[in-house]
Amino acid sequence: QVQLVESGGGLVQAGGSLRLSCVASGTIISIHSMGWYRQAPGKQRELVARGTHAGDTNYADSVKGRFTITRDNTKNTVYLQMNSLKPEDTAVYCCAAYSRPVGGAWNDYWGQGTQVTVSS
Repeated sequence: QVQLVESGGGLVQAGGSLRLSCVASGTIISIHSMGWYRQAPGKQRELVARGTHAGDTNYADSVKGRFTITRDNTKNTVYLQMNSLKPEDTAVYCCAAYSRPVGGAWNDYWGQGTQVTVSS
């Protein structure tokens, strides 16, 4: 199967920056895309940014120009550089990877999430 472990969350003041990391491990044949989603209290989970193995990316409109997603395909790792953070960015950020493990089917696998809190 596929395991995802996120790191890098924390508490930051508005205007500050954080960098999230997510490493995928397990018996992985291939990873098509990796990305970040977030869920704030009382709200639905939403896409933040996602990137494919080929380098295509897409972002939520609310983070364009502030967040940057990058991947290291050799390490099965995805990063999210978050700049100019706002209080409304406060949420649990989860990593997802659309991947195929040995003996399994293509599917989205999810990490446990990391808390990002932006104070005003």
